[in-house]
Amino acid sequence: MALILHAANTNTNALKILIVAEYSGVKVELDLNFEMNVTNKTPEFLKLNPIGKVPVLETPDGPIFESNAIARYLTRIKPDNTLFGSSLIDYCHIEQWLEFTSVEIYGNIVIWFKPRDGRAVYLPQKVEEAAISGLKTALRALNTYLASNMYLVGHFVTLADIAMACYLYKGFTKLLTKSFTSMFPHVERYFWTLVNKPNFKKILGEVKQTETVPPVTSTKNPSNQPKESSKSEPKDEVKKEEPTKPKTEIGEEEEAPKPKPKNPLDLLPPSKMILDEWKRLYSNTKTNFREVTIKGFWDMYDPEGYSLWFCDYKYNDENTVSFVTLNKVSGFLQRMDLARKYAFGKMLMFGSEPPFKVKGLWLFRGPEIPQFVLDECYDMELYDWKKVDITDEDQKERVNQMIEDHEPFEGKPLFDAKCFK
Repeated sequence: MALILHAANTNTNALKILIVAEYSGVKVELDLNFEMNVTNKTPEFLKLNPIGKVPVLETPDGPIFESNAIARYLTRIKPDNTLFGSSLIDYCHIEQWLEFTSVEIYGNIVIWFKPRDGRAVYLPQKVEEAAISGLKTALRALNTYLASNMYLVGHFVTLADIAMACYLYKGFTKLLTKSFTSMFPHVERYFWTLVNKPNFKKILGEVKQTETVPPVTSTKNPSNQPKESSKSEPKDEVKKEEPTKPKTEIGEEEEAPKPKPKNPLDLLPPSKMILDEWKRLYSNTKTNFREVTIKGFWDMYDPEGYSLWFCDYKYNDENTVSFVTLNKVSGFLQRMDLARKYAFGKMLMFGSEPPFKVKGLWLFRGPEIPQFVLDECYDMELYDWKKVDITDEDQKERVNQMIEDHEPFEGKPLFDAKCFK
């Protein structure tokens, strides 16, 4: 009998279970015919879980409900699975973070979000304020911990990380805007690193952070709404209640949407360099890279419309673990997504042994590094930035080598290279 998961494919806990299955190398089939509030009310489903909650996993040995119990089951199917750690203390720490994630993170997100999703009555303002305050307290604690830790337990992804990322996914995609999460930069780095790993991406797809906090759909309990007048009452005597304006933030009424301000870079004079054409040339050239791609770059380059910058990581002495260093670079590129329309970058990690060196080359629209990038991407301050002098042939050759992933680079072997395009 196959392992069958009964839940909607958008259910947060179901996503968690499917990611655990990917890491565990266990095949779990999602019930594609499942319909919430229909399937889970049938007699057949109630035999699997008598209170009709989802998700439920059908196994050869019987059904399992409660998502963390299902996740634990999947991690134990294969004896060499490390998702639950490799020691007793690892196991206890994973359990600790699972509890923290469910209560302090997800519990507060749910209280804040459900009235805005139309699935719960809007509670008194002080209840929502308490949930937001509790969430901020939890995220501050998590941010402090992640300042010196790549993962929640040990040096690899565990069940604790999968649960945390999935519950944060609910927040990042539905409720927590950039202005909110920027208060917790290490949480941001951690979240984007995880959701861009292959096993996460296979289940979650491309993750986009919400740009707005959804308004409350109803501020009134339906049971307290005024009853309809009887037929004998004249219609003109029925007092119509003014519709309640939806709220976007605590105590704020929704205003008419304002036109989105243009990015200052869109107001610059037109440039002869079309960034997308350069990106296509870079991506599609497989042979004669110097003769085609490098020459094509300098033929296209417009020093009045664009600028080139070298960057050097300030704390290379800390790059003692290769995969942690690569994750730093990947996280940086993820957070630079806001500049994709205006930038192209190459990040090189080199050295045959630690500490590894990280250097980069960036092409930006405009004569300087865009201010919105400096403001929004905290990684920028982790690098020293130097504008390329294109009249200097040595600097131009360094640009060429970084574009083509030349090896050795500055006398050291290239460990890895990543492109932002």
